[in-house]
Amino acid sequence: MPNLSVLKSTAFSLVLLVFSCKGQTHPPEKISNPEKNKSPNQVVVAANQTDAYLPLLKGKTIGVVANQTSVIFKAEGHTHLVDSLLSLGIKVNKVFAPEHGFRGRADAGELVEDGLDKKTGLPIVSLYGKNKKPSREQLEGIDIVVFDIQDVGVRFYTYIATLHLVMEACAENNIPVLVLDRPNPNGHYIDGPTMQAEHTSFLGMTTIPLVYGMTIGEYAMMLNGEDWLENGEQANLQVIPLQNYTHQTSYSSPIRPSPNLPNDVAINLYPSLGLFEGTYVNAGRGTEFQFQRYGASFLDSTIYDFSYVPKPNFGSKYPKEEDKKCFGKDLSSHPKMNSVSLQWLMDAYTYSLDKSKFFNTNSFTKHAGTALLQKQIEEGLEESKIRETWQEDLDTFKEIRKKYLLYD
Repeated sequence: MPNLSVLKSTAFSLVLLVFSCKGQTHPPEKISNPEKNKSPNQVVVAANQTDAYLPLLKGKTIGVVANQTSVIFKAEGHTHLVDSLLSLGIKVNKVFAPEHGFRGRADAGELVEDGLDKKTGLPIVSLYGKNKKPSREQLEGIDIVVFDIQDVGVRFYTYIATLHLVMEACAENNIPVLVLDRPNPNGHYIDGPTMQAEHTSFLGMTTIPLVYGMTIGEYAMMLNGEDWLENGEQANLQVIPLQNYTHQTSYSSPIRPSPNLPNDVAINLYPSLGLFEGTYVNAGRGTEFQFQRYGASFLDSTIYDFSYVPKPNFGSKYPKEEDKKCFGKDLSSHPKMNSVSLQWLMDAYTYSLDKSKFFNTNSFTKHAGTALLQKQIEEGLEESKIRETWQEDLDTFKEIRKKYLLYD
């Protein structure tokens, strides 16, 4: 068993620190006694535990991987992590921006440009354009990289791919990585097809299920522990864990994780409706109900009595089926999901007026992680039978996952 390390904090009665250096990992004790903490009923994100990580940053030159969710919460609202670090005298000299950009305003898939942050004047290096992995030159002069982004626990949500490549680059350049953990709003279950190695891409770089039930800090530990970084590199990794959190803790993100995930319903339905991203069906982009509805002009209007017309809006300049009347289903009042549903996707395929134009095969395979799912749907296999084909891989993953869990 690896050693355990505990970091005591003056601001909180207990803060746990994960440390992983070259070839060595020291996970902390699992958080199982919230009564010892200051606020037993409230999740405390790692960014709020400043006494736990500021000593690690003092006197060093910092690079930060962040977006609009990278905040420290206060009674009166929140402040951005970068702004807070600067006000506390920490030398931040560069910001690395993931998909949607540092302030979270870019469309899904839209290239994020390098530039300067208007508020702080800091240089912004895009990790969602031609360059998705920090280069040696971009990391030059940085003593430690801080990663703090709200994830939603879905494999094709690209922030975990950004984490992967940042850890890889830092490992290659002997730069420590500090991950400030945040809750996974879909952390209460594990489900979906597992990524096959031959189909890996930026929409899924490792062989994990569609919904993997881990926080981003736990996943960072898995990247190291399973030797998934290029050439088996090991990042010098520290994780500041959450307080008062378990994987069954309901968590509502107070800030949109990305422009097209506006609320809890959208985040919860994203694993299921996100599969429509690999088809020509609109999944609510271009409306105010992103990932809470689906529809297309080529679905049978005699079957679907709900319709809407996608228009360009915040987060979607060019939505699928723009200005067309889309027939489909409204799911904005759907109860919380504890599994991935294929039924909506399968229904849409069944009631598509031109099935040959339903799937965008290359994109769908990358989203699903396997070419088999499209074939199963086209052949009319029942959902229960499809789910049976996932089970062996899910069982294998759950055993691997146990090694990296920080929370009961």
